[in-house]
Amino acid sequence: MSWAVPQQPPPGIQPAPYYSQPINTAYTPVSIRSGFAQAYQTQQQYPYNAPANPPQPSNTMPPSSDQQQKFDWPQSVRNYVQRTFQASNEIPGVGREEKESRLKEIIRSEQERGTMFSTNWDEMPLPQQLIQKERQQALMTAVNPATTQPQASSPAANSKKRKSSDFSESEQTNGSTVPWRSTKALSIEDRVSKPPNDKRLLMDGPLTGKSKFQKNAEKRLRRGDGGYQSSYRSPSPPPTSGPIVGLNTNLEKRYLRLTAAPKREDVRPETILQQTLDLLKRKWRKENNYNYICDQFKSLRQDLTVQHIRNEFTVSVYEIHARIALEKGDLGEYNQCQTQLRALYRAGIKGNPIEFKAYRILYFIHTANRTALNDAIADLTTAEKEERPVKHALNVRSALALGNYHKFFQLYLDVPNMGAYLMDMFIKRERLAALANMCKAFKPELKLRYVTEELAFESDAEAAQFIIDYDQDLLQERDDHIVFLTGKAGQTFENARAQAFSRVDLKGQI
Repeated sequence: MSWAVPQQPPPGIQPAPYYSQPINTAYTPVSIRSGFAQAYQTQQQYPYNAPANPPQPSNTMPPSSDQQQKFDWPQSVRNYVQRTFQASNEIPGVGREEKESRLKEIIRSEQERGTMFSTNWDEMPLPQQLIQKERQQALMTAVNPATTQPQASSPAANSKKRKSSDFSESEQTNGSTVPWRSTKALSIEDRVSKPPNDKRLLMDGPLTGKSKFQKNAEKRLRRGDGGYQSSYRSPSPPPTSGPIVGLNTNLEKRYLRLTAAPKREDVRPETILQQTLDLLKRKWRKENNYNYICDQFKSLRQDLTVQHIRNEFTVSVYEIHARIALEKGDLGEYNQCQTQLRALYRAGIKGNPIEFKAYRILYFIHTANRTALNDAIADLTTAEKEERPVKHALNVRSALALGNYHKFFQLYLDVPNMGAYLMDMFIKRERLAALANMCKAFKPELKLRYVTEELAFESDAEAAQFIIDYDQDLLQERDDHIVFLTGKAGQTFENARAQAFSRVDLKGQI
């Protein structure tokens, strides 16, 4: 069998394969380029389309999400965000979602403009402030839809304005229609149809002549006797400024703070109030319920005030309430009554001014108000200084000024009227001051019985409890008595005295 030798192809030409199927070679054929200036192209062997020249990273390429999360925010922006959500900067009616949305818009806007670091974030208004300002502008636009230019204010326009305290915040934010634009709240001037063109602006401004409406109003005014008030200024007549006379006949009524003019149906006349006072005195002696009594007395005082009742009955009401407040240690209510009584006494209305002037001196001793104490003493006449309650109060003041604790506690055991309740409020601090002085004068020890008698304790047990409340090691038991170790207690009571005199309860101070 002879084998035919294949004919060789000419140089430069690749021989065609003689296999029946194509074979995937392990190399990539490259075409020959004729010159260096001509770029050659690589033949695609695999099915995917790979880019010939992969994109190179550049500085203008937008950052990825990971890079955005790692953005270094300025500290001023962080402080601005913190101020936005502080409780002290919250504005009622502006929700958290609104603040977050507006905050994102502000920060995104500054970031796009590239002024994130140059913006003064400390002076930037907070999102809730911007929202509130927009709502106010929308509200003003709804009130004056015809023009956005500020107009000269007139008395008629000012009388129809409502203050911010007259309506709630929900009324400010719910819709663009304000409450006073409703039909029922419109005055007669607003209900008159007016031309929608520019003549309306001329009518609102100053007029050289009088309009037809004003001429008709003046005619109606001349038909009367000069006392007729035109109704176009206000839909209701002005309220009377004089006192009212109550019509309520209930003896008991809860105290409610007035938020509007009182109604006659809710106020009790003086005859009913006198019966109420008798009822309250009986209930106080029987039940001794101070919360109930205080509420009823405040309601009684309110009815006296709105009716302008200032007589001896008014003085008795305030005096009784002041005594009850003293008994329960309520300095707030006592001070209110004391202030009203001082004005009633100056008006010449009879009562018990000597008793309450003595209380006033003791009260200023308790509050350590030296200026007011000197003023109260200066207001006393020579005859008033000789009255027993006032003289006792002046002696208390003199004993404390001289540091004579022996005389002070003797006066504490003999207090006229209800002055002992006021002295009970500062007796503890004076005992601490006396013990501090005793520790300096008597060393190393002192009988407990002497402390009991000098400081007006009711028993040795009460005196011992007062001492051991500060230090349990300051008392020692002997064969027939208990001693107070003054040598060890000096610094303890000096510190206690300084702390007691550093704070004074000024509740109800007027």
